[in-house]
Amino acid sequence: MHHFQYQQNELYCESVPVSVIAENVGTPCYIYSHATLTRHYNAFYNAFESMDRLICYSAKSNSNKAILNIFARMGSGLDIVSGGELYRGLNAGFSSDHVVYSGVGKRSDEIDYAISSGILMFNVESVNELELINQRAKNLNKKVPIALRVNPDVDPKTHPYISTGLKKNKFGIEIDAALEAYKAAYEMENIDIVGIDCHIGSQITQVKPFEDALSSVKSLEEKLRSLGIKIQYLDMGGGLGITYFDESPPHPDEYAKALIKNLKDLPVKLILEPGRVIVGNAGIMVTRVLFRKTGQIKEFTIVDAGMNDLLRPTLYNAFHAIESVRKFEGEPVKTDVVGPICESGDFLALDRYIPNVKNGDLLAVMSAGAYGFTMSSNYCSRPRAAEVMVRDDQYHIIKARETYEDLIRGESLPAFM
Repeated sequence: MHHFQYQQNELYCESVPVSVIAENVGTPCYIYSHATLTRHYNAFYNAFESMDRLICYSAKSNSNKAILNIFARMGSGLDIVSGGELYRGLNAGFSSDHVVYSGVGKRSDEIDYAISSGILMFNVESVNELELINQRAKNLNKKVPIALRVNPDVDPKTHPYISTGLKKNKFGIEIDAALEAYKAAYEMENIDIVGIDCHIGSQITQVKPFEDALSSVKSLEEKLRSLGIKIQYLDMGGGLGITYFDESPPHPDEYAKALIKNLKDLPVKLILEPGRVIVGNAGIMVTRVLFRKTGQIKEFTIVDAGMNDLLRPTLYNAFHAIESVRKFEGEPVKTDVVGPICESGDFLALDRYIPNVKNGDLLAVMSAGAYGFTMSSNYCSRPRAAEVMVRDDQYHIIKARETYEDLIRGESLPAFM
């Protein structure tokens, strides 16, 4: 459930008309519902109430400071994949000992920053990385807590670009090689083995892939225990999907039931890294119709938001529902909803039936709270959109729209020119 609903043919975010925000803030803009964010976090957290658990919100899905602060205040941990996300998280109020650091390409300076900050653990993705962390920890005279991210070769039945648990993916250490990697880690002076990590992909709409991955992880844990290596944390990652179109992902309660059933005899603290399932349907992107154009074989609705603002349709051919901010009568029209970018791949929807809008009308691109603004760019020198938070009958700009001056900030001409 989300809090974007029509009242007398006008789309509202909680108790604020979306059109009021668009008129005052401009378009394109992202709008987030505070009530939806908190409701979704609580639903996920409470689903696992029978287990010792730490929910580590996935920063990459939406890393705005205001959104991070909501979850930090609710006691959440944070899943990060860069030094920048660590900085954002600490700045937003997260406790460093609630931070887990994943990602296949951690730089030495990022590793040093995380060690010095005292994070909960590194999710290590290769033996090379393990060796580097051990060396950096030695330089800093620290013993560093780690989990190895194991790749269980499980098909998550999702888009290939967001599948992370197959042998052909770049992530983690293959399950067959993990035991030897743990043995190597056990011999390292500045490494403290505390966990096992497993993340198989994103936008997963079935429970079975999670169960299959968990089966492999449990087998590994038993082997480690027999070697005297005690595991305190089991990090099962994130990846639970949401409904964009006709998907039927499991409810967090169903997801939790499946995991808890398979973990009841395992003496570990469960770590989960949800992102999309919490923020995806908590946000929309609002865009204004610029022009209508009729070709010989296509009808185009040209809007002021492009692939630089919302990349998912172009990158994944992802579906986002598109609604008119003001409902009106009339037959829908079949059209491509396209942006102003000079790319044929610049579209929000292809061959989609939408209301017969005219120049100046507002459209809401639904389910845009995850991987929307975070994946946006300045391509074609377009300032990035504003972000807005709504709570009850109030709204606040949580990220100002960039200006033309922002586009060249930090640039300079070399002395030899």
